Amino acid sequence: MITLNNKYKPLFENDTRYFIVTGGRGSSKSFGVGTFTNLLSFEQGHKILFTRQTMTSAHLSIIPEFQEKIDLMQLNELFEVTKSEIKNKQSNSEIIFKGIRTSSGDQTANLKSLQGVTTWVLDEAEELTDESTFDKINLSIRQKGKQNRVILILNPSTKEHWIYKKFFEERGVQEGFNGIKDDVTYIHTTYEDNIDNLDQSFINEILRIKETNPQKYKHQILGGWLNKAEGVVFNNWRIDNFEEVGTVIFGQDFGFSIDPTTLIKVSIDKSKKRIYAKEYLYKASLTTSDIYHENMRYCNRSLIVADSAEPRLIQELKSRGLNIKGIKKPTIIERIALVQDYELIVDSESSNLIKELNNYVWHDKKSQTPIDDYNHLLDALGYAVWDLIGNSRKSISDFR
Repeated sequence: MITLNNKYKPLFENDTRYFIVTGGRGSSKSFGVGTFTNLLSFEQGHKILFTRQTMTSAHLSIIPEFQEKIDLMQLNELFEVTKSEIKNKQSNSEIIFKGIRTSSGDQTANLKSLQGVTTWVLDEAEELTDESTFDKINLSIRQKGKQNRVILILNPSTKEHWIYKKFFEERGVQEGFNGIKDDVTYIHTTYEDNIDNLDQSFINEILRIKETNPQKYKHQILGGWLNKAEGVVFNNWRIDNFEEVGTVIFGQDFGFSIDPTTLIKVSIDKSKKRIYAKEYLYKASLTTSDIYHENMRYCNRSLIVADSAEPRLIQELKSRGLNIKGIKKPTIIERIALVQDYELIVDSESSNLIKELNNYVWHDKKSQTPIDDYNHLLDALGYAVWDLIGNSRKSISDFR
């Protein structure tokens, strides 16, 4: 027997297309949606796609969670469970389990063959950082004659995430809201909505976190959105007007199909120990000619210090008349340490740079290893700063 919190009733009652299910640890959001999904399969004509960003060996990870709910409802004889799907023998509706990324994690899995999907459940939705991937799957959920549903289950991350911007900021919806806005149903729960099902030791730990770390309690336990990611690399920045102080140069990092090519303008006030930065370019899929024209548009004859990993591209851009050179690359840590020594002033229109600063975190702070993401403009910034003031410093390796 399963009893769900009343906050999950809209899953069964509302006719909206989108359902945004948020909450903190122990809030039972995955349990609630999983139970709804099993019960939905009793309605004929449904094909339910259940995804996570990565899902290896579904029969060892997520399917047992669904099997648990079937056991609790004592409906085992009505379901056929395989390694990749669950079929309701009474209605012939099915639940299919797929990972959005391939097992290698370097490309999107082939989901185009999934025809007739009526409900898409995206679990751990905060891990999907590419909105275009969401759009592709979302637009394929269009089965005529059935209610089409897109259900996102997530632990809120930062307010720079596209989910926050698309479903909260753009619609004027406050975090923690329960109700309907436009074509979206919002469901938010916390551990307090599920407290009867939680072990006392878990509750005690939550209360300890509430007392000792209020920010962690608000984010991880209550499911609040963060202005910045936890463990950000740079805390030494603020938004203000760009000022040209002394020499002004540009930094550039090259990308192509997925990663953007970036261009950033940098000026340094050495007496006040301030770095001024302004974003000018953040685009993917640029050809050499595209990069040349973008650089000419913003830089004219100003020096551009670029990623030295692309010597052929730099040489071609230089031969076309750009004042560009490759950085004599310091280590990532050297660049980070140099920028951290100054106050960083970010122009208010540099939205992608602000996004990177809010999300560039340590992968392993102990070993001083940052994540390899949210760093395209920050790398370009590091190249320019290093060229202006870092060359006078000794390399870390010089002290070994």
